[in-house]
Amino acid sequence: MNLSVEIGGLRLKNPVLTASGTFGYGEEYAEFVDLSALGAIVTKGLSLTPRKGNPPPRIVETPAGMLNAIGLQNIGVERFIEEKLPFLKQFDVPVIANFFGDSVDEFVGAAERLSRAAGIAGLEMNISCPNKQAGWLVFGTDPRVTFEVVSAVRKVTDLPLIVKLSPNVTDIALMARAAEDAGADAVSLINTVTGMAIDIKTRRPKLANITGGLSGPAIRPIGVRMVWEVFRAVGVPVIGSGGIMNGEDAIEYMLAGASAVAVGTANFVTPTATTDIIAGIRDYMTANGIRDISSIKGGLLWQREDL
Repeated sequence: MNLSVEIGGLRLKNPVLTASGTFGYGEEYAEFVDLSALGAIVTKGLSLTPRKGNPPPRIVETPAGMLNAIGLQNIGVERFIEEKLPFLKQFDVPVIANFFGDSVDEFVGAAERLSRAAGIAGLEMNISCPNKQAGWLVFGTDPRVTFEVVSAVRKVTDLPLIVKLSPNVTDIALMARAAEDAGADAVSLINTVTGMAIDIKTRRPKLANITGGLSGPAIRPIGVRMVWEVFRAVGVPVIGSGGIMNGEDAIEYMLAGASAVAVGTANFVTPTATTDIIAGIRDYMTANGIRDISSIKGGLLWQREDL
């Protein structure tokens, strides 16, 4: 039984990754999960300089999910390399550093510094961020801006480059093609869906930021649909995420075209979710006589004339 997959030049022992922002810097889950058993660890999003994030309340439970408006709080690239990376290097697991910026220069600066750090196997750039240079337009909603920022980062790193896409767009395939054309080795989708919640007693928003990102099972059908659309539009590997709670959910994403999956909100519900999902994938392969997990990628049965 072969669970290994390849993502942009990275060979992973299985297709289960942690989703950025839901697994801390790795050590927070080390007492619950054998980190070496994972396909890869994707770190909490990193910026050139530390960020305090948004004021509380920053998390609200919703039906079949949660809203968060953390504000990308993090310790910054330098402190991560000095304080967190040494711990992760103890384990037999690829470390993929997620990073972001408010401008092209900040993206480039973070990518350059992370690329020089020993122990980082790949980069995931989060383009669901405001852009100071374009009137705070989100990088991931304009294909021209996406191409510009990914191209700039591609020039300064030889590490495998994954681009994390926003679902808050009209055409996700268009954004994926822009990232691919700019040099991305893989794309990851979806990030959270913008939403909000109101306390009807106080008539105030439940989040201090008013709006936040919706994650969890509620968004899984959106994620599966977008992965399917992107898989048919690009040639680079696709990492699927959004509401994956068990092995069956992961298989659904892979049938839609994902080469691997990233597990997020499930980590808050069940700290062992990632390894439970690996076991669930293995059970599905055994039950269905599947010897190589990659053989089911894009295995959705459908008739083009029905669309």
